[in-house]
Amino acid sequence: MQRDFGIQPIAKIMADHNLVPHDLVEASEGVITHKMVARAVKGRWLTRNVKTKVLNALVAATMQDYKLEDIFNYR
Repeated sequence: MQRDFGIQPIAKIMADHNLVPHDLVEASEGVITHKMVARAVKGRWLTRNVKTKVLNALVAATMQDYKLEDIFNYR
């Protein structure tokens, strides 16, 4: 099973909004770590639960309506 999918679209979205991983950790209502965000950006395989947590934090930090398909290019 492939576990490395390369840089994900979330990296560009975060750059466009001048966000760093710490911004997502702070904005999260749930528990996410800097490591989860870093793995998401680098394209390491994440469970759907972790991807959803990262998505919710991104939505909270940007006040934009993103979907999982917008920030990850793998399922």
